[in-house]
Parts: sequence; structure tokens; C-alpha cells
Amino acid sequence: MGRAGCCCSGAERLASASPVRRFRPLLLLIIALCSGAHIGQCQVATPQCRIQKCTTDFVSLTSHLTPAVDGFHTEFCKALRAYSACTQRTAKSCRGNLVFHSAVLGISDLMSQRNCSRDGPTSSTHPEVQLEPCNYHSRTQHAHAHAHGHSHAHSHGHGHPRPAYLFCGLFGDPHLRTFKDSFQTCKVEGAWPLIDNDYLSVQVTNVPVVPGSSATATNKVTIIFKPYEGCTDQRVYQAVSDSLPAAFDDGTVSSGDPIHASAGADGTTGKVRALWISERSPGRHVELHAGYIGVTVIVRQLGRYLTLAVRIPEELAQAYDATQDLQLCLNGCPSGERIDRAGHLPLPPSPPALGLQLQQLRRPGYSSQTQASPYAAAAAQVFGREGAEERCRDQLEVHDIYFHSCVFDLLTTGDANFTVAAYSAQKDMESLHPHRDRWRIYPRGSAASTLHSDTRPIRQLALILLCALRAAFM
Repeated sequence: MGRAGCCCSGAERLASASPVRRFRPLLLLIIALCSGAHIGQCQVATPQCRIQKCTTDFVSLTSHLTPAVDGFHTEFCKALRAYSACTQRTAKSCRGNLVFHSAVLGISDLMSQRNCSRDGPTSSTHPEVQLEPCNYHSRTQHAHAHAHGHSHAHSHGHGHPRPAYLFCGLFGDPHLRTFKDSFQTCKVEGAWPLIDNDYLSVQVTNVPVVPGSSATATNKVTIIFKPYEGCTDQRVYQAVSDSLPAAFDDGTVSSGDPIHASAGADGTTGKVRALWISERSPGRHVELHAGYIGVTVIVRQLGRYLTLAVRIPEELAQAYDATQDLQLCLNGCPSGERIDRAGHLPLPPSPPALGLQLQQLRRPGYSSQTQASPYAAAAAQVFGREGAEERCRDQLEVHDIYFHSCVFDLLTTGDANFTVAAYSAQKDMESLHPHRDRWRIYPRGSAASTLHSDTRPIRQLALILLCALRAAFM
């Protein structure tokens, strides 16, 4: 199950047309669905009780159904019968389980309201999976279904789990967010590998931003998609400042035979290649999609520098040998390259920082370089701390580590393009990071960080009170 909010929204589809009778089954199933996400927090469920598995399968079978679709009644009744059969199989081990009894009552009421017969066909929770060898999601789902078929006699299984994904991002001076959600600010001047495994290599080149400062920024990105038999041969993508191409080095924009993929919110299905490039904004925003390995890479140019965001399956990120252990996304920056102090990024004092900015603004050729940027008018400025915070606040509402990095970059460089870089990096993270509960990272020792950590006991107390109220009204 996902977050409780997702569970509850799925349960809304279960409401009947009756304005009075609909509330009882809806509330009962909301309790079952939402409690399934927090099973064990309100009560201790024995390992043998599989009501959460039953509820997960039911949501999976009905999440795509709407009353406007032909055959809705038939499919919904089949899913209810499958849900009921599942609860019957686990009834003995779920004796006394509040979630289980809520689900049973909800199923009974819904079957009555929908005029579903107790006998009849049921939906299959493990439909035949069509294998598409050059689609990572298809391969993993097919492999799980195959393994489930061999182990079904010994286990009831746990549905089709989604593959685990990791996120890594780099932006600014530069600020690195590793696969483990460690946020670091590093020097790393020159060429450094972010990712280097059996499937993908990502390397960045960083150059000094202003004389006298250890801060650098990325002006070159090289991505190598390694050959994958039957899907694609090797492809190399390379971007440098003022050149963000919408094609690989050989001039192609895709590779491999067409594969099926869901496209858009309307649920229509189209065909894409195993590897392809999508240009979102010419010269400013490019996305690379490697469907055969489940990888997405976002590259942007903001001002004179580049930003990068990557999502990759965990199992592929771990496919490397001892000669490939220098990976910034995997292990972070070497200690000698760190600017932050164990996660704390001290802001530069105003006088030295302003001096560095003035050096940058007076540097020969700087004005002509910034004119190529759409943000050139805002680039050449001098910021104190209050001014930097105000500028970053215009773009970043949450005062997390992205906001703090934005302030650091403005104080260090005076280049307002870094404000947009921090904002875009945050949005790319929200687009690609698989775990919403890990999105926000706060500077160590900040008031927001303390408040964020102190709210956990409050949330736990609120959950206990909610469970008590639920039990009282049953």
C-alpha cells in the first residue's frame, strides 16, 4: 500500500449512489484501506494475517474502473468476489483484527448495494504479463510473475511490487544529492564520475566560478548508455555550456526497436524506442529516457552552467565492480573535496563574498558571456545576506536545503541564475525522486530541521488518537 492519502482516494470510488446507505461501506473500507498502510501502528497484526494483501489486490483490480466504462458493474462484482474469497482464506489467522472485520463488513454491504451475487467469476490478481524485453518494467514484472508461479504452492505472494528506484541530482556550486539522500556541497574541480555501472556512465566536468573561491559549477555533462543486447547499441550524449543538443553524438535521437509505453494522463498507449531524447525547451531543457533500463536523466542549462537529475533502478545502480567504486552519486564526494561540514553548509561572510562577486563582475569578457543568457539582466548583481535570502524566497517557498544552497550560491557568486538553478533542481527532484517523504532535507541545526524532527511524536500521538476514535465509533 502507498500513503494513506492514496488509499483513501481509491476508496471514494466504492461509494454507492444511495445518499444514506453509502456511508457505512465506504467508511468501513476506508478504515481497511487506510489502516492497511499503517498496519502494526494501531494494533499488532500477526504475520499470518494477510488482510493487507487482500486489500492491496482489491485496490489494484478496481483503481482503473469508473462507472462510465462499459462492463463496470461486472468487473467491480468480480473484484468484490475475489476480495471476499481472499478474506475467507485468511479469516482464521485474522481473528480479532479490526482491519479484517472492517473489510468483511464493507464487502458485504457493497455486494448488496451493487446486487453482486455471491457465486460467480472472480478477477485474477495475477494476470498474464506480456513480456517486452526492451522495457525494464515489463521485464521485472514478468520475472516476478514467473517467480510467483513457482512459489505459489508455498506462499500467497505479495502482488507485483514496483522496482525500487534511486535519485541523484547535481546543481549550483555544485550541490550534490546522493542516492542515499545525503546533501553535500563539493569542490570537485575537473572531471568526476557521478554514476559508473554496467549499464550507464554519467560524468561531469566542473570549473571554478569566481577567482579566489573553491566553489565550482558544471559546464560539461557526458552520458554513456552502454550496449544492451537486443535493445540498443552504445549511445553517447554530451552537453557543454551554450550547447545542449537534442541528439546523441552520432546525430540520432533514439535507438532500438519500438516498444509499447503508456503516454499521457489520458491512458492512451503509443510506441517509443528503447532509448530516446525529448527536448522540452530548445537549448535549455533536455530529457533522456532509457526505457530498457528504467532510467530517466534531466539536463538543463541555466545561465552559463548545467544541472543534472537522474532516476535509476536500485538493482542497476548496484551493478558495478571494484574498479567502479568512485561514483559521487553512490558514495558522495571525497572528504577532502567537501565544502560543507558534515551536512552543515556555512554561509560565506558578507565582505569576502562581496569582494569575490566584484572580481567576477569586473572580469574581462564576463558581460559578453552573460548576454547569451535569458537571465543576463539579473545575473550581474552584488548580494548581501538579506538580499540573497529575499531573492531565493521569490523562487523557493520551502526553506529547505535547496533554499539554503541558493543563498550560498548568491553570496559566493552574485549570479542570480543560480536561483533558477536551485528552483529547477528542486522541481526535477520532485519529479523523479520516488519517495515523497524524503523530499525535504533541512540544514543541520536549523529551526526548520528541529521542528521537522520534533513533529514525529506529535504525528504518532495523532495516529493513536485516530485509532482510538475509530474503535469507539465501530
